[in-house]
Amino acid sequence: MPMVRSEVTSDLWWKDAVIYGVDVKTFQDSDGDGIGDFDGLSERLGYLAELGVTCLWLLPIQPSPWRDNGYDVADYFDVDQRLGTMGDLVELLRAARERGIKVITDLVVNHTSDEHPWFQAARSSRDNPYRDYYVWRDQPQPKPDGIVFPGEETSNWKLDPTTGQYYLHRFYRFQPDLNIENPRVRAEFQKIIGLWLELGVSGFRVDAAPFLIETDGIPGKSPDDPHAPLRHMREFLSRRRGDAILLGEANVAPDQLTSYFGRYGNELHMLMNFILNQALVLSLAREDARPLAEHLRDLPVTPLTCQYANFIRNADELSLDKLTDEERAEVFAAFAPEERMRLYDRGIRRRLAPMLAGDQRRLELAYSLLFSLPDTPVLLYGEEIGMGEDLDVPGRASVRTAMQWSDAPNGGFSTAERIRPAIVADGPFGYRRVNVRAQLRDPDSLLHRIGTLIRVRKQCPELGFGEWRLLETDQPAALGHRADWAGGSVAVLHNLAGDGCEVKVDLGAARVEELLADRRERSLPGHGNPIPLEPYGWRWLRLHQPG
Repeated sequence: MPMVRSEVTSDLWWKDAVIYGVDVKTFQDSDGDGIGDFDGLSERLGYLAELGVTCLWLLPIQPSPWRDNGYDVADYFDVDQRLGTMGDLVELLRAARERGIKVITDLVVNHTSDEHPWFQAARSSRDNPYRDYYVWRDQPQPKPDGIVFPGEETSNWKLDPTTGQYYLHRFYRFQPDLNIENPRVRAEFQKIIGLWLELGVSGFRVDAAPFLIETDGIPGKSPDDPHAPLRHMREFLSRRRGDAILLGEANVAPDQLTSYFGRYGNELHMLMNFILNQALVLSLAREDARPLAEHLRDLPVTPLTCQYANFIRNADELSLDKLTDEERAEVFAAFAPEERMRLYDRGIRRRLAPMLAGDQRRLELAYSLLFSLPDTPVLLYGEEIGMGEDLDVPGRASVRTAMQWSDAPNGGFSTAERIRPAIVADGPFGYRRVNVRAQLRDPDSLLHRIGTLIRVRKQCPELGFGEWRLLETDQPAALGHRADWAGGSVAVLHNLAGDGCEVKVDLGAARVEELLADRRERSLPGHGNPIPLEPYGWRWLRLHQPG
């Protein structure tokens, strides 16, 4: 039987959480104005609880011009009125808490909108008290180099004609970078964190974490202790609420990953695992488990109280920047053969279901990997039903379409005649074919299968808390791994190829019980015999030790 969690893990809730990312404005419109809102999300909490979600991650909810999907924040201390009121948000937090769902929000403090009052004051004159909230120079600097949005921006410096100086922007020109070396700015960070903790959130996803510590080539920024901002955030967060978390977005090289956790696990609690994401996509494209296995072998070990967050798709482009040019070309050929499906020469602006041509076997395989690999799974809204994208929508917003609830007009998202988010209306992934209502009625649907994966994962705390290792297999397409914790053991096998196989794997002397598989009825071979896997097949096994 699965082991009961020890009391010592109660404050490490995020180590076996199921995180569900939601863009509030695209999820459910409650008042018919064509924009999703807090009340609409509150109405759908029952659906999320039934699915098995234990943590909601809200994309930016603060006031914003929405030129960058809300990441251009114009006020850190309020909510965007198009989503509802602060009272509506508090009610959402209360309702989620009653259902056992924690809520984290995006913390976007590398930059603000150029419409933020701080920047409006800073650009008014060179001696304004808010001037040093941002980074200004008389001439654009040769560094920092590297354009985050190639083709859309050509420099990291923008001339402000009012004062005749250039301001730094690592992202869009309408997103000036904050000067994190300014003690007043760091004090603002604490006020921001403190407010949202008091309202009831359980932590933050720290947007663009590498740019909070970047100092190379930026005049006036000290390289002596670049991680100080993250460490100070963690210290303040932990003082205010001991079980709150910081989940960092840091798409960096493997040898840099552990630095974000801190030497003593005293910076970020979790990191989005971009390296695993890219290795997984390459393995899916090749139908070969070896790229994924190689990454898992090389993945730096986290401190005991830290963890990676695994995902297949997020709300941005699927970045392939850590692959070689040849590997990236392979993935493009397999999953983004048309130029319009690609972005910034490094990423794919599609959702997973169209990338896999709607093949439910491969989709179930991918999500079985997501929910069984070590560390914490993150699911983007709509993945559970296999939503598609709208390539007519520019840039990264192609995957941020309205949630498809039913075959009613606007997919049940809104009663408005015109809605703000795009919705996929036609084709194999249109809302008339792909929606929650239809899949709830179909026991063989992707929604039911993902719900089952989540339920079984919750029966396997080893996957979140345990020590894990790869299992050697004799098939290049087969990935095997196991996790052990508190006397319990789970092993999982996946076949990434379209041909069936029999896998030789050493499970020791354990008695094997099947927990879940791609097929509902299947017997296990005798001890020591190869284990059969269907094309794109997978099996979750509990190992009962003798004695």
